[in-house]
Amino acid sequence: MSSRKRNDRIPVPARWRGYFVLALFGVFAVALVGRAIDLQVVDQAFLTQEGDKRHLRTVSVPAGRGAIEDRNGEPLALSAPTESVWAVPGAVLEAPEKLPALADNLGMSTAELRNRLEEYKSRQFLYLRRQLSPADARKVMDVGAPGIFLQREYKRYYPAGEAAAQIVGLTNIDGRGQEGLELDRDTFLHGESGSRRVVKDRVGRVVEDIAEFEPPQPGHDLQLTIDSRLQYMAYRQIKEAVVKNDAKGGIVVMLDPTSGELRAVASYPSFNPNDRSSINRAGVRARAVTDVMEPGSTIKPILLSNALDTGLYTTEDTIHTRGWFQVGRLTVKDFRNYGDEDFAKILQKSSNVGAAHVGLKMGAEGVWKTYNAFGLGQATGTGFPGERRGVLKDFYTWNDVETATASYGYGLSVTALQLIRAYGAIADDGWLRSLRLIKGEGSRMHAQPQQVISAKTAATMRRLLEGVVAPAGTATRAAISGYRVAGKTGTARKAGGGGYNKQRHQALFVGMAPAEDPVLVTLVMLDEPQKDAYYGGAVAAPVFASVMRDALRLLRVPPDEPEILAAASDTKAGT
Repeated sequence: MSSRKRNDRIPVPARWRGYFVLALFGVFAVALVGRAIDLQVVDQAFLTQEGDKRHLRTVSVPAGRGAIEDRNGEPLALSAPTESVWAVPGAVLEAPEKLPALADNLGMSTAELRNRLEEYKSRQFLYLRRQLSPADARKVMDVGAPGIFLQREYKRYYPAGEAAAQIVGLTNIDGRGQEGLELDRDTFLHGESGSRRVVKDRVGRVVEDIAEFEPPQPGHDLQLTIDSRLQYMAYRQIKEAVVKNDAKGGIVVMLDPTSGELRAVASYPSFNPNDRSSINRAGVRARAVTDVMEPGSTIKPILLSNALDTGLYTTEDTIHTRGWFQVGRLTVKDFRNYGDEDFAKILQKSSNVGAAHVGLKMGAEGVWKTYNAFGLGQATGTGFPGERRGVLKDFYTWNDVETATASYGYGLSVTALQLIRAYGAIADDGWLRSLRLIKGEGSRMHAQPQQVISAKTAATMRRLLEGVVAPAGTATRAAISGYRVAGKTGTARKAGGGGYNKQRHQALFVGMAPAEDPVLVTLVMLDEPQKDAYYGGAVAAPVFASVMRDALRLLRVPPDEPEILAAASDTKAGT
């Protein structure tokens, strides 16, 4: 029994095994210490960088967009600071009791807010509302919901509203230009965002600002040549005229002929850039820049100016007419037989027959060169996006019929800017200037002015155009009490698929005052007036008179012909 117990004893392990285990633990300890030293000393920069990736963030600091101002510094577009509300959806959903109050301050239903948060629960960033006023943003933050943050942004406001909308344009919600000068000068206006380095926690809250800050570079201000006072008046008058005459649309452009600066460019219909629901294709279109039209009889002063300047005719020369003129298959007609016509009568009565005789004597090349010299078929220099050049076909394709019709404004097309630029040359002693819409640093280089007719010829033409506004002319309703007015009417049929439509017209008047030394040139066009009259002298000339009368008074231009007061009053009383 005792011998069996001795044989069943558990053998004692060899001593070397204990030493081996101890040695193994020692090796592990040394390895851990070595790794700790490696991480804490050797690779410290790497670990810091990896930690920063998870906690340090670069936050964009938005730059303010430059303002757009009129020539007097009045704002046409400016940016105001706003707050946008963003969220970490998962964090917000952890406090469901906050959702009703939060939704109410965001202008949403509780169900709508919850559904949106659930849909984007996996995200760490979600906009809930953009561009709230600071006061409304504070109400949102006062709810105390977790995972709700504010981000500074800027919202664009347009004090001029629809009056200058097509020219100024508008931006999108991110502050980038979409239309008009906002689009064309977007880089100049936009500026560059800054940045700052911050430490954020797991739900995106800023815990600490790091002393790394790059300030934003604000955009440049853009100053226009537009006078907002004249712009308001022009827009008000053309809107009223379009509605009164049940027209499709209308344009008023006002030009300082001595500088080429545009003082007003208004068209209707328009849109309110502060109310995006009012935006539509017809309203956004800057008609003075993008729409082309056949100029009709408003082309005649340009044609006759060159005929006088080259010595082809004098003011004493007469053209015998019978009220009609056969040119190939075309019969050119006047309203009635005006008999012998000099240049004064051709303009005063707007004789197509007289203009056709002059154009055929000049020849196709002569007519084309005249129109080309006055800038038709060319860009005007504004640089406005979408500006069209019109249509002035090469003269070698013209026959006698096309030469005759071009002489009284058919078979070619122009923009309102091209037409007023040409009249600006007549107003400014023959100097054709690039049109300017922008002043200062934001403007582009402009071509040097070209003298297309002599100062003497220009003065003669202005004197002849006064007869159009006189009692025997076609534009008596363009007269302005106390001022000598020179101008020309035009009534052009609109072309369609089957030729010219007798029911669709464009009524025009282009004039200047004071006639001897014009301060302003103004163009008025009504597209498809449908009421009692459609002639330029009946529907466009009165708009010109109203706009110019107010503009001359506003600019404190002294009357140059007080004797006209009684005559103008008598004329208006009889119309």
